[in-house]
Amino acid sequence: MTTQQTIGFIGFGAMASRMAAHLEKAGYATLAYTPSGKGGDGVTHFLPTPAEVASKADIVLACVPDDEALAASMYGPQGVLAGIKADSLLLNTSSVSPEAADALQKAGQEKKICVIDCPVSGSTPEAASASLVILAGGDDAAIARAQPIFDKIGRITIHAGPSGSGARLKLVINGIMGAGLAAVAEGIAYGLAAGLDRSMLFDALDEMAVISPHHKRKIKMAKAGDFSPQFPARLMQKDMRLLMDAAARLAVPAPTLAAVTQQLSLARRAAEDADYSVLIGVMEKIVANDA
Repeated sequence: MTTQQTIGFIGFGAMASRMAAHLEKAGYATLAYTPSGKGGDGVTHFLPTPAEVASKADIVLACVPDDEALAASMYGPQGVLAGIKADSLLLNTSSVSPEAADALQKAGQEKKICVIDCPVSGSTPEAASASLVILAGGDDAAIARAQPIFDKIGRITIHAGPSGSGARLKLVINGIMGAGLAAVAEGIAYGLAAGLDRSMLFDALDEMAVISPHHKRKIKMAKAGDFSPQFPARLMQKDMRLLMDAAARLAVPAPTLAAVTQQLSLARRAAEDADYSVLIGVMEKIVANDA
């Protein structure tokens, strides 16, 4: 006989709400906190502070946009760490800097709780279909403890290494993803400026093995002019900024990724809440204006 466990969500945006739906179907109860106090359908109820969510949950799952939001929700008298019970499990699915992930793990140790940094690879379609890739950092026992939850929201869990490794692997993946999109955007811009038929160009790229399925999805969005946010430009640019900082700390030269960061800053300035594939639209507009 099992007792229903409660998962407390800190942050309840497009990704977290989809994860919660799968966990509810699997029999977990859910609570949530958002800075706005608002949420979607299906969640048991929303509480006014992270501390209250943590005090009533068996497992806390954080899904917030950046280091600043993580700090605001974890620390201080109303933060998760003020309310969480000893030996609780804290899953940090947020895409944050390695330093923020490491600091939370250290703070968790002091509170005698188990913290796993476990950002996810995938956008809203993968969250909706429970096919995210979980990038987990922590020891074997911690990962095993969290595995039942990971299995409900993702298709595979990659144990990236000790605590903090998940955050570091996420930066590698998103850096490559951003660079691929920038190359696609520049290639399309050249093709259009050179007079290639637009529909033919977009359709041809969809047939090319050299382009990833992820980037083919972005090309289709750009062809339709539909940049509904699956992964907003502001978050992609934020991840590139974190990668640049992390690489500089280790004196790793990354000139290509530095240039891509500037391109994504342009996309964020143009439409920060649109999908980051809006960079293709920005480049298309530039060459159209030159025509």
